[in-house]
Amino acid sequence: MSPDLSQYSDQELVARARVSHEDAYRELLSRYKAVVYRLIVKHIGDADEAMDLTQETFVAGFSALARYDGERPFRIWIARIALNKCRDWGRRRKVRAFFSRALPLESAHHVASDTPAPDMEASDRLELARVRAAIGELPANLREVLLLRGMDEVSQSEAAAMLDVSEKTIETRLYRARTRLKALLAGTSERDQG
Repeated sequence: MSPDLSQYSDQELVARARVSHEDAYRELLSRYKAVVYRLIVKHIGDADEAMDLTQETFVAGFSALARYDGERPFRIWIARIALNKCRDWGRRRKVRAFFSRALPLESAHHVASDTPAPDMEASDRLELARVRAAIGELPANLREVLLLRGMDEVSQSEAAAMLDVSEKTIETRLYRARTRLKALLAGTSERDQG
């Protein structure tokens, strides 16, 4: 009979997983899969890609369990891995976008388009796209803090731990991100109307 792992701490589960107990991996996955998925989907804005990146995050995390120190919560540790996966995805996306623009038009039909599907409609979707685009224009360090604190509702101390910076830095970056986002959105709406 297997033990009830829901009562185990994260550190106990990690210790159990390190000695190849599959049930410990499953319990860690069930505890944090939804959290990691929400973090990723808010950072990249693509639900299908977020599923893949969530899987990549856990594969990378589980293969690196020997490096988990137990000093910080597992949730913070796996979230840092997820953020790194988002950064890698963003870099790959920029490279794909570059090459898709560099191909002759007749051979570009193989490259996926970043534009929304034609059936997307209504002002809500347009507004969401406008906000996402403005967030995308923010420098990475400001965008990450804005998404963590504003959308993922991660505490200031957790965000600092995930990004390996001080809490004061998180506070400053959040202020700057909100200020720049407000300016970007104001500038976009003025251009659209004018």
